[in-house]
Amino acid sequence: MIIRQFAALFKARTMEFVRDRGTFYWNLLFPVILVLGMAFAFSGSDEKLYKIGVVGSPDASVRILGMEQMHVIHYDQAGDALEKLARHQIDFLLDFDKREFAVNEESNKGRFLRELFTAQQSAVGGTGLLTVEAFDERAVSGKATRYVDWLVPGVIGMNMMFSSLFGVGYVLVRYRKNGVLKRLKATPVHALNFVSAQAASRLVIVLLTSVFVFSGTNLLLHFVMRGSYLNLLLLTAMGILCMISLGLVFASRMRSEELAGGLLNIVTFPMLALSGVFFSLEGSPAILRTISRAFPLTHFIEAARKIMLDGAGLAQIAPNLFFLGGLTVIFLILSSALFRWE
Repeated sequence: MIIRQFAALFKARTMEFVRDRGTFYWNLLFPVILVLGMAFAFSGSDEKLYKIGVVGSPDASVRILGMEQMHVIHYDQAGDALEKLARHQIDFLLDFDKREFAVNEESNKGRFLRELFTAQQSAVGGTGLLTVEAFDERAVSGKATRYVDWLVPGVIGMNMMFSSLFGVGYVLVRYRKNGVLKRLKATPVHALNFVSAQAASRLVIVLLTSVFVFSGTNLLLHFVMRGSYLNLLLLTAMGILCMISLGLVFASRMRSEELAGGLLNIVTFPMLALSGVFFSLEGSPAILRTISRAFPLTHFIEAARKIMLDGAGLAQIAPNLFFLGGLTVIFLILSSALFRWE
């Protein structure tokens, strides 16, 4: 009986979504159009800023002279900075702990900054990048990571967030307002069975949509993929479950669609701005980076980029998976405790 109830509710919710042609095509086409548009808009190589990575603290004999064209980013570990340099995400690296500088031989900007650096190395009081003490050179190689390669996990995560939160939270509130939940209360359907069917239907829909968006855009843009597709699929499923469970918290009691939409926007827009969907938070104030660590979208995007760009395995993304899994359990417990049919 329970399995038949679950299957009937799952089918009903899935068919409701598929038959709503406008919503169906919007969920499929909007992320694809967004990825292609952003790839075209940022395909140029005329960035105005040179990105300089810095490890350690400069001593009294070494000083970095400010230039309008340069942006300094501090790193705690040289390994992290070298990976960024290999992917052309920074143009030059100064390691004050090891007294060396690093440059990517395949980067035009890096080679220019090396010439500027070496020219100013012996000039006391000059106006270049660095003055006074000698540093050893360290060569790094690696092809550039395109902006679109970096962007696609953020777009998939954004689409996943909106589809999960509004596809569950907003819909259940609409059911409650229209009296659908009140009618279901009079049937043998248990609340847990009903909510589970809604979550399962949305999980399948969003997961298939994400696979379609990734595969469709990959045929045209050929993304960098250094990790496992299976790990990326597992991470995506975990992220969707976390977002769905968060949507269930908002849907557990509210009966006003306007209030539900407003509260969901309060949650989604900070995640959209601070989770690194379109732009990296490197170099931003520490308080913003700290706040972003509380968002599930941040952990999904961070882990997805590790898999795609760094070739990370499950061990490397385990902290992100544990965070998403922990939040999912907390949200499910909270939503089940708060859920009301009316």
